[in-house]
Amino acid sequence: MAQAASAAARTVILTVDDDPGVSRAVARDLRRRYGESYRIVRAESGESALDALRELKLRGDLVAVIMADYRMPEMNGIEFLEQALDVYPGARRVLLTAYADTSAAIDAINVIDLDHYLLKPWDPPEEKLYPVLDDLLEAWRTSDYRPVPSTKVVGHRWSARSSEVREFLARNQVPYRWYSVDTPEGQRLLAAAGHSGDRLPLVVTPDGTPLLEPGEQELASHVGLATTPTAEFYDLIVIGGGPAGLGAALYGASEGLRTLLVERSATGGQAGQSSRIENYLGFPDGVSGAQLTDRARRQAKKFGAEILTAREVCSLEVNGSARIVRFSDGPAISAHSVILATGVTYRQLNAPGLEKLTGCGVFYGSALTEAPACSGQDVYIVGGANSAGQAAMYLARGAKSVTVLVRGESLSASMSHYLIQQIAESPNISVRTGTVVEAAHGTDHLEQLTLRDVVTGHTELVDAQWLFVFIGAAPLTEWLEGTVLRDEHGFILTGPDMTCDGQPPPSWELERPPYHLETNVPGVFVAGDARAESAKRVASAVGEGAMAVMLVHRYLEQS
Repeated sequence: MAQAASAAARTVILTVDDDPGVSRAVARDLRRRYGESYRIVRAESGESALDALRELKLRGDLVAVIMADYRMPEMNGIEFLEQALDVYPGARRVLLTAYADTSAAIDAINVIDLDHYLLKPWDPPEEKLYPVLDDLLEAWRTSDYRPVPSTKVVGHRWSARSSEVREFLARNQVPYRWYSVDTPEGQRLLAAAGHSGDRLPLVVTPDGTPLLEPGEQELASHVGLATTPTAEFYDLIVIGGGPAGLGAALYGASEGLRTLLVERSATGGQAGQSSRIENYLGFPDGVSGAQLTDRARRQAKKFGAEILTAREVCSLEVNGSARIVRFSDGPAISAHSVILATGVTYRQLNAPGLEKLTGCGVFYGSALTEAPACSGQDVYIVGGANSAGQAAMYLARGAKSVTVLVRGESLSASMSHYLIQQIAESPNISVRTGTVVEAAHGTDHLEQLTLRDVVTGHTELVDAQWLFVFIGAAPLTEWLEGTVLRDEHGFILTGPDMTCDGQPPPSWELERPPYHLETNVPGVFVAGDARAESAKRVASAVGEGAMAVMLVHRYLEQS
């Protein structure tokens, strides 16, 4: 009900007449009858009316009826309505005419598909104006005028940046509507924003602001995501918004710590990209990564955790008892303690042609926003762990076929048994073991793959428009070089893992040994996949986030 009322409140009846007195009179009559249910907008020239329509289009407002006077200088009513048709093709069109202009009005019925013409004056409006508009509004309400979500994205189908923007919005739970630049509505939005389409994507925000090729921080700040901290000092800063980070933020805030979570892209991490997690405690029917992330984020916020999105941390510094976190764009914030929950990212597949086609048919991670486009097509997946298996099951719902490419001899070495069984029972999923991608081919998007048998060396060229890659994890810890101890693979060492003969590292300054999840910097802890020897499971990451908060309390009590 509230949604319907909101839509009605934003629906517009627009009238344009170059005579100010007539323009005011028309608007007065319209407001008297329709002012409670519709917004009445008036203009005094065709150009100003078109500007108003473009602004309404960018804001996502609905226009039900457009009324235009025929005898206007520079642009007459028919010329105006013809251009208005390009902006709001679903709006009902009415031409206001004098008796001498009825022949032109009749011709306009065929030229611009005119819905009605009205002779001026229409006194009384109860007999000559309102019945006509009542019928036109009823016809409009029963037509397919469905409003689109507030945020709109216009871009190329095979564009890496367009894909990144859509994935960013989807993973941050921001409703949006996608328009290909080749569609009429995409062209209308470009024209309304005053752009030719040479540079894309175009994002139109809920308030009607057009953003051309926006970066993630600019995009986040315009769609309602917090990007600026409200304070300069916190009890706890959590870096990374995956399951471990969300768990730490939730428990930290619920236990009275002033907590800030900083996420460089979208909360959820790799788990947030999972189509379905079926072995997480408490969800016997499974839960998607997006659902789990959304619930965790809302729960953390309920307890008072502050969450920043699209902010990248570039360094960690120590200044006495303060732990200073510096952002890549310059500013810094401080806290008594820090939990590193930066997680991991999928390793890049090293084969000719793949880099230039990333985002144009080649995707790292599940890229669930692309799944509908895979319907009825052949899809290839590289990887043999759970994330690859979950993606295969999800994509198989609509794809013609899904082929899982595995370098090893079987899936059993790295994939859970339940997923192996599900894949075996899916008729349109096949597994090719001992197979790697040798090269990718295509101009503006992926067209073919060269596959190689690792045993025989035999190669095969296959047609492919979709390749999803899940090949191992690389920790996102390069920015900690020189501050926090890491192993040879970049995973962060903590507690007993960094001791030598039972002794803490030389840089350790306290008499007590490091806590289990504590790094070589006192008060800086690690949770989740970025930690050396971690379990790489959602449940264990959440548990480590909670445990790290317990150790933070212990650290703060002894400081």
